[in-house]
Amino acid sequence: MDILCTDKTGTLTEDKIVLEHYFNINEQEDKDVLKYAFLNSFYQTGLKNLIDIAIIKHANEKEIDLLTKTYTKIDEIPFDFNRRKMSVLVENIDKNIELVTKGAVEEIIEISSFIQKDGEIVSLTRELKEEIMQQVKKFNSFGLRILGIAKKELNRKSCSLTDENNMIFMGYLAFLDPPKSSTKEAIKSLLEFNVGVKILTGDNDSVTAYVCSQVGIDNTGIMLGSELDRLNLSELKIAVEKKSIFAKLSPDQKTLIVKTLRENGHTVGFMGDGINDASAMKEADVGISVDSAVDIAKESADIILLEKSLMVLEDGIIEGRKIYGNIIKYIKMTASSNFGNMFSMLVASAFLPFLPMYPIQILMLNLIYDISCIAIPWDNVDSDFIKKPKKWDASSIKNFMLWIGPSSSIFDITTYIVMYFIITPHILKGEFHSLDVLNQERFISIFNTAWFIESLWSQTLVIYLIRTSKLSFFKNRPSWQVILLTTIGITIGTIIPFTILGDKLGMVALPYYYFIFLFVTLTAYISLVSVLKIKFIKKYKELL
Repeated sequence: MDILCTDKTGTLTEDKIVLEHYFNINEQEDKDVLKYAFLNSFYQTGLKNLIDIAIIKHANEKEIDLLTKTYTKIDEIPFDFNRRKMSVLVENIDKNIELVTKGAVEEIIEISSFIQKDGEIVSLTRELKEEIMQQVKKFNSFGLRILGIAKKELNRKSCSLTDENNMIFMGYLAFLDPPKSSTKEAIKSLLEFNVGVKILTGDNDSVTAYVCSQVGIDNTGIMLGSELDRLNLSELKIAVEKKSIFAKLSPDQKTLIVKTLRENGHTVGFMGDGINDASAMKEADVGISVDSAVDIAKESADIILLEKSLMVLEDGIIEGRKIYGNIIKYIKMTASSNFGNMFSMLVASAFLPFLPMYPIQILMLNLIYDISCIAIPWDNVDSDFIKKPKKWDASSIKNFMLWIGPSSSIFDITTYIVMYFIITPHILKGEFHSLDVLNQERFISIFNTAWFIESLWSQTLVIYLIRTSKLSFFKNRPSWQVILLTTIGITIGTIIPFTILGDKLGMVALPYYYFIFLFVTLTAYISLVSVLKIKFIKKYKELL
């Protein structure tokens, strides 16, 4: 992925929300505010989030939880992300019925016509609304998240959305969820690995700006959900590129941003843990959640982290790119090698009076080569390869195969020529057509063995050239697993012709001067591949 979209709470922050204050309009701590907040959080039957838990915990400490003995729940209006509030209907032992609503301060003010001030119920004027919002902005600037509390009396034992009006504004609650100490370093690391970070949150823009400033994310030019709704498609595509922080978003708006980023050509990851994140995770290329998330979030995710930390994601990105790099190595190595071998076989079938290698010998060659390649997943990957996100590109494999594959065929053909016209006739004291049937079989065995060994050495040694874009062996050394298995593979393949197994496979021992020729051939082959590698990188800007 090249863009990570993430919620703020729990990802950038400690995910340990604490109720710091419960204020009335005069910025004085008011137990009535805590009382009604507790009734709302305790009696709501939806999923209790961290804010509800913080309110209940604080109420327990103040022994306000004893209200459960004097209040009973009658009805409720569940929370939804468009209203940004929820209500419960409760009745006390005096048979008084009250509707208690908790939510974002802007929404609570909108449904309130009165306010409790200095022990009296007075009209909520425009001036008082502005005063409340100024207080909220002040606390937001310190990173405190603010929720409002309102109530009203009802004379019936049921409630609906139409009842959320003409309420009495009681005050507000201030919550603190401090930034994680590790987040700033994690954000820096993600940017170093060319992964852009975008914050998509339903929270207040001022709180979000404060938290982002603490963790090193540019908090200038935050876009709100209400502004997002006014954009057309072309404007939206530009906005999602330019902005890094989106606040006061609904779940549908989060999904829209992720979808638009994907349409712009990005590979997008989304990290979230709440109900409101599920749709965006489904839309993302990589949905990421944590094991402490709600069930719907985990079901929507592709990856579930055991630790809620961006540092874990950094590790995952590095390992994922290493895995991808090593997969591409194997695919390109094998594709180019097989293409070269098929081309060589085609040439041999046109000019040689026999098969250059028997099927059983080809199977043995592939077995030894593939066992050597088992070590590739543990190989080291170039640091500059890991720094940039990659996309699957089949044309790159085709180009690599067409460039590198035929290079091995050149030396396969020179091996054919030297073995057919020089070395094998020298060993048997005659050319193929001049020999009797028995010696012709020996001729074929010598020829097969020579190409078997040359193919094994060239296929295996080219791994060391193709595995890295570096020209020097020492700038990116292969892992010890690669060195060990390729060495074992070459050794076994070279020894086989001298053993009983080689005899069973139709191979024979070769004279020492063949290995002199082999050394010259491999030196020339490695030199040619090195030149082709430089030209390939120059033309296509990458090797893998």
